[in-house]
Amino acid sequence: MKNFVKFGRFVVLAAFVGGLAACSGPDTPGGIYDPFEAENRVIHEGNKNLDRNLVKPVSNTYGSALPEPVRFGVSNFASNLSLPSTIMNDLLQFKLADALHNTGRFLLNSTVGLAGVLDPATDAGLEPRPSDFGETLHVWGFKEGAYLELAIVGPSTTRDAIGKAVDIVFDPMVLVVPAPERYALPVVSAASRLGDRFRFSDTVDSILYDSADSYSQARLLYLENRRFQLGQDDPTAADDELYDLYEESYE
Repeated sequence: MKNFVKFGRFVVLAAFVGGLAACSGPDTPGGIYDPFEAENRVIHEGNKNLDRNLVKPVSNTYGSALPEPVRFGVSNFASNLSLPSTIMNDLLQFKLADALHNTGRFLLNSTVGLAGVLDPATDAGLEPRPSDFGETLHVWGFKEGAYLELAIVGPSTTRDAIGKAVDIVFDPMVLVVPAPERYALPVVSAASRLGDRFRFSDTVDSILYDSADSYSQARLLYLENRRFQLGQDDPTAADDELYDLYEESYE
């Protein structure tokens, strides 16, 4: 198993080096660069079918079976587990104030917050300050590249797809937590995503099933939200809750 993990990290590193060359495209801020639209649409339809036949029914069962406080506890726990990766990216971006802020949040929620099930850090003024390796690449000067729809994962870009892979394989929690406990991490994350799908069900359904072209709608929302997060664009035409929901549900 250890050799398999090491091999996986090597593959990601190789993909990372090769993939950086693909983080290019027309320099048109606010525009859409989608050279793989035909392939993306096929994957989008597959993701919709997966949502319709599996994710949505399971999320409805999950949401109906568990009280809201329990669902929020699972979400808080998953969010807390992601903080070491966030802190690592803060440091890679030389955002030392954010790294210190998120370290304080992690320590407080991991102790007083009962391993992150509760969120006393927010009440103490240590609100969430998310980051990821896709943002790190942005700070380092890499373009977002082509728009991609990834199987199961959903909307992304070349840059963010590389970032997601690096975040998963080099997550400090994955490197530190021993087996078999480490295998619980993706389970908790998946449960949190099911809770998000249930919580924002009406809005997700409106994007995927009520719009005339769900692919174009999903693409526009993802790109505008992501650029807003990175300080590139100001999606003033959309409701803030919609952007928050889309990011939570499909990242």
